[in-house]
This record gives sequence, C-alpha cells and structure tokens, in this order.
Amino acid sequence: MSEEERQALIGMIRGFLRETDAVAVLTGAGVSAESGIPTFRDAQTGLWAKYDPMELATPQAFARDPALASRWYDERRRKSADCEPNPGHLALVRLQGEFEAAEKRFTLITQNVDRLHQRAGSRDPLELHGTFWVWRCTSCGEEREERTVPLPEYPPRCHCGGTRRPGVVWFGEALPEAVLTKAWRAAEGCGLFMSLGTSSVVEPAASLCRIAADAGAKTVEINPQETPLSSWVDVSVRGTTGELLPTISSAWE
Repeated sequence: MSEEERQALIGMIRGFLRETDAVAVLTGAGVSAESGIPTFRDAQTGLWAKYDPMELATPQAFARDPALASRWYDERRRKSADCEPNPGHLALVRLQGEFEAAEKRFTLITQNVDRLHQRAGSRDPLELHGTFWVWRCTSCGEEREERTVPLPEYPPRCHCGGTRRPGVVWFGEALPEAVLTKAWRAAEGCGLFMSLGTSSVVEPAASLCRIAADAGAKTVEINPQETPLSSWVDVSVRGTTGELLPTISSAWE
C-alpha cells in the first residue's frame, strides 16, 4: 500500500467519524505495546523465561501455586506502572471528548488489563478482561483496588484471611456479564465500529466487529499486521494507533 493510498483510507475514516452519531471502539494489546507493555504472548524473559503465560493465566495455575501466579501478575503490574499512555491513548480521549460535546455516543471497549486508557483520561471504558489493578478475595468476594507495587506478599491476603487473586479474566472463565452485555449493545447500536491493535482471534471480543457490521455499521481496522478482519471490514489500514489515531482524531478541524 502506497502512502497516497493509506492517506485516502485515513480520509475515509475521518469521514465516517464526522457522519456517525455513535461509535464503538475496541482496543487490544497492540495499543498498550506502543507504551512498552509486552503483549500477553510475547516471549518471557529472565525468571519467567521457562514459563508459558498460557499456563499461568488459569484458575488451575492459581490453585496449584497462588504465590507463583500472583508474583507473575505483580511483575506485569510493575512494568505497567513504569509506562505512560501513548499518542493513541490520548487521541481516543480527544475523540471521546468531541463526541460527548456533540451529544453523540462514544463507547470504548478494551481487552487490556493495564488501565492506561484511564490514566490517559478515558472515561468509563468497558474492561472485557478485567484489570490487574483490582484484586478479589477468593473467600468473601471483596474487590479492592491495589496500587501498592510490589505487593507486600504473595499471594496477598484479604482482611477476612482469604487469598486475593488478580481481577482479570483467566482462560476458562466467563467474561463479566454486565460488561459484555454493554459491549454487545454498543456494537449493535453504533454507526461506526473501530478495531484497534487487536489480533481479532480472542472470543468473544473478536465477534463484536461482525455484530456491528451485521447491524449496518461501518467497520474500520487499524493494525500493523493483517488479521481475520482485514479482508472484509470497510477500511483496513496497516499501521499503529499511536501513528494514525492523532491524525484521524482531528476529523473536526
């Protein structure tokens, strides 16, 4: 794709944004990777090189060795705390502000658990996979935001004496029903759906774009690589969100 062709596609996306009354945006690991946060499936280093992350992110792994699983998530929290929101995050904040000022609907849906969107200034993102900044007691169910880095012990303990676990959705667990319902409704009710920095292979998030398309929405993908969405969305642009979103978010200038 030539630069001229890419700029034409960017122009189409800006036109979609100006024309719609409701946009739903789904963000994936690629958006956080631009801030220096390794994607979940990136090669592990150091102490964690011998572990498969797919085997650490399960209820069974936590039950087998809660200290090990807690320490791994705490390491991810530490890396996240050292990173800052990137231009892609900030451009989404700007888009949300423009839509809300015009009394139009803007829904941000994220698969990321690092809360960089909130640190950038995004309001009320739907966290499909939860967050490792909230830890939940496996005994009494109390949830509490945990800002201490590193954690004082592994695994951390609740005031009731129970073990606390990261408030993320592990493999084999259902997504939070209320959050998923809101994401589904946003996809069904939007005029434009944007899939940003996600591989589009993890369900049920990967189905949201198709739900929007089936309901008549325009669909857009921004990703450095091709994904299963690339061949059928209305616009698919190769590139990073940090590079492209600042330009796209200037649609009102």
